[in-house]
Amino acid sequence: METPSWLTSGDFTEAEEPFRLFQAWLADAEASEPNDPNAMALATVDADGLPNVRMVLLKGIDARGFVFYTNTESQKGRELTGQPKAAAVFHWKSLRRQVRVRGPVEQVSDAEADAYFASRPRGSRIGAWASAQSRPLESRFALEAAVATTTARYALGAVPRPPHWTGFRILPVSIEFWHDRPFRLHDRVQFRRESGRGWQKARLYP
Repeated sequence: METPSWLTSGDFTEAEEPFRLFQAWLADAEASEPNDPNAMALATVDADGLPNVRMVLLKGIDARGFVFYTNTESQKGRELTGQPKAAAVFHWKSLRRQVRVRGPVEQVSDAEADAYFASRPRGSRIGAWASAQSRPLESRFALEAAVATTTARYALGAVPRPPHWTGFRILPVSIEFWHDRPFRLHDRVQFRRESGRGWQKARLYP
C-alpha cells in the first residue's frame, strides 16, 4: 500500500480519509501514553434523553467503526440497546491530541464477541459472570462471594461468554481530529460520511 503524503509530511490535515489517520494517531499514543492509550470517554443517552458518559476501552478499529465490549444489562448496555447511538472522545495528553466520534451503534456478531471474550484473562471472564454490573451491591464481600461461586462453577474447562455480554460498534458519521497549537490556534479537521458520497473533509476554526 502506498504511503500517504501526510504520513511523510507530518501534516495530518492533508489526510483524505479518517481511519488510517486514527490508526496512526493510536500507534503514536501507544508509544507515548503512560497507560490505556485505547481509553475513550463514551457518551450515551437514557430513555429521557439525559446523557451519561464513562471511560471504556477501544478493542477494535476497522473501516466499519470503533468496537468496545460491555454487559448489556449494565446502564450503558441498556441505553445502547434502547437508543442505539453514541459519541466517544479520545484524549492523548502526552501528544496534545483529541479525536471525537459520533454515530449509530450496532452489536457485533456472536463470532466476534466469542473470539474477543476467549482472549480475555480467565479472571476477567469469571468477573463477567459474577458482576451484576451497574446494579446495587450490598458489600465487597458479596462481590467476592459471587466471584468464588463462579470460579467453582467453572473450575474445569473454558469459561463461556455470558449471553448478556457482547460488543458494540460505533458506525461513525463524523470523526473530528484536533491537535493543540500555540495561542489556541489549534488544527481541527472533521470528516463526515454522507450516503453515497463517502467521506467529506472540512477544516474547522479552532
